[in-house]
Amino acid sequence: MLSEWIEHSLEDISPRSRSGRLRGGTYTLHAPGILELTPSECRKTAHACVVSAGIHGNETAPIELLGDCLARIEAGMLPLGAPALIILGNLEAIRRAERYVTTNLNRLFRRDLDETGLEPDRARQLMDAVDAFYARHPGRERLHYDLHTAIRDSRFPRFAVEPFADAATRPEQWRWLAEANIQAVLHQHQHSWTFSHYSKHYHQAQAFTLELGRVNPFGHNDLIPLVPMARLIEALLEGREPRGADPARMVFFRVAHELRRHSADFRLCFPDDTPNFTEFAPGSRLAEDAEAGPFTVEGEPLSVVFPNAEVELGARAALLARPASPPG
Repeated sequence: MLSEWIEHSLEDISPRSRSGRLRGGTYTLHAPGILELTPSECRKTAHACVVSAGIHGNETAPIELLGDCLARIEAGMLPLGAPALIILGNLEAIRRAERYVTTNLNRLFRRDLDETGLEPDRARQLMDAVDAFYARHPGRERLHYDLHTAIRDSRFPRFAVEPFADAATRPEQWRWLAEANIQAVLHQHQHSWTFSHYSKHYHQAQAFTLELGRVNPFGHNDLIPLVPMARLIEALLEGREPRGADPARMVFFRVAHELRRHSADFRLCFPDDTPNFTEFAPGSRLAEDAEAGPFTVEGEPLSVVFPNAEVELGARAALLARPASPPG
């Protein structure tokens, strides 16, 4: 059943049973795209793990990665040793192979959300699912990896975004991510209301948005560079202590500014195919906006991350970052 869960979720096929047994535990289907794995016996090192993908519907490589992990569990090759909540985020957008249907789901994860519609309703359902899952495992350290791919090339194809929150990131997380072939880390500078931020802000989870390459259609992803990330996720699902590596192999950045689209007459002053983490020297004009005016780099160089001039009015059009020291 687990090997068919993604396909059935996307085809809106009702399961014959919403629960069942697997090697080392049980599974429960709480709602479309929301699967819980419960071990018969948790290892002492087990975390309460949330692993999500498809928050943006055109980001398919993480969905394929999770499908491989679930197939290994069902085949008995990966014994379950930790509680896990596996989430496919924006099901309708995944079906359409589009980033979103009406609005960006990954800006809606806040408890005072008052918007209505497909994506806001899904955000509330996912927040409720995460709340209930963590409540069922009060004694376990909480973890949330939200898996994405970027819409453009990058100087560092695989990078982590650390959400802003009061909860500190534990040192072992940096070691695990380094071993998982993450090349760079971007520290957020303020609340951003993404899915990983939700778990860190409201539940003090160890949480990251993980960018794992570039957007491609299903069947066109090269999963070989993601094998180390798959090993990390499988170790967590088994409840094992993952292997680590020196965090200094990763390059660290901290967000210094963000560009927002305030008016319809907004543009970024560099080519659309500019890779993430491209550095701009002082004096470079990065954006023009009829309401906010131009933005020019001052003082020290800035690297651009997630540039997108076509965002909704009021939304973030780019993050601007500077190098940061490795933790510790």
